[in-house]
Amino acid sequence: MDLSGAIAGKLSLNQKKIGLFLLDHIMEVFLIALIIGLTFRAHGFMTWENWMNILRSNSLKGVIALGMTMVIIGYQIDLSIGSTVALAGVIVARLCRDLPPMGIDLNLAAVIGMALSFGVAIMMGWLHGTLAHKAGMPSFIATLASKFGLYGLAAILSGGYPIANQFPDWFNQIGGGRIGGANGIPIPAIVLIISFLIILFIMNNTTTGRAVYAVGGNKESARLSGIDVGKTTIIILIVVQIMAVISGFMTSGQVMAGSYSFGNGWELDVIAAVIIGGTSFNGGIGTVWGTLLGIVFMGVITNGMTLLNFDIYVQYIVRAVIMALAVLVSSYRAKVKA
Repeated sequence: MDLSGAIAGKLSLNQKKIGLFLLDHIMEVFLIALIIGLTFRAHGFMTWENWMNILRSNSLKGVIALGMTMVIIGYQIDLSIGSTVALAGVIVARLCRDLPPMGIDLNLAAVIGMALSFGVAIMMGWLHGTLAHKAGMPSFIATLASKFGLYGLAAILSGGYPIANQFPDWFNQIGGGRIGGANGIPIPAIVLIISFLIILFIMNNTTTGRAVYAVGGNKESARLSGIDVGKTTIIILIVVQIMAVISGFMTSGQVMAGSYSFGNGWELDVIAAVIIGGTSFNGGIGTVWGTLLGIVFMGVITNGMTLLNFDIYVQYIVRAVIMALAVLVSSYRAKVKA
């Protein structure tokens, strides 16, 4: 009787371990199942060209999602990233248009515009972090205000119209170029992978990464353990702004224009990829790997629905359901592990 009870207990323990393993890797399971299903149902899905298009189109928001992962793990949010995308492209386009007639080389004008865009990103990240930590203003409110302010600034600088065909060729290649010829790997996809490796290293191997998890999990406990909460908050909000600027360069380079309308509404797509990847809105929980899977998952399902001729409005509903399910799974996983 004791032997049978021990065997039953061992089986129960093994079943629980398997259940937890599957719960921790549910995104991988869903993604594999989705890819297999679309391979058989969607003509042209499992082709090199289609996958390169998936990577290229999702890298623009993907690099921001990697930065947003740090922000949400740190129990903050940034709703201004779409406007930052637009402003970065407009700044470079405006300077590339206005500086060469003054005798400044076009390449130098582009570099100056990029440097200025990064400067604005650092300033805005610092401002958001300072308001959140020192003034006690929720980052939701601070970044929402910046969203409209930066949008207006981009519209003023562009005169309300796209500034087209002003960039040097190398800048256009940032968004539209490929390594290895016409069928090669898109440069935005390479930028996404490099960004992933950098953010992954920061979160898993540095004191800054550990501080982000600690602050997001319990701000007061983090402070009592000697972590500079304000510095950590400012860092993560600067990082996501920098990633938005990089995305802005790629977006404008791909279209060969700067416009105040670029990046409009991207915030929700970026946050969706992060949440679907398993990061908790309550802070302290999440992985960069999970976000990368979320980016690929959203790209695959959008591409699949397009190939299957799903109505665009149906696609919105499907994405909403997926995000809701991701939140439910995340909450259930937290309760099981508690």
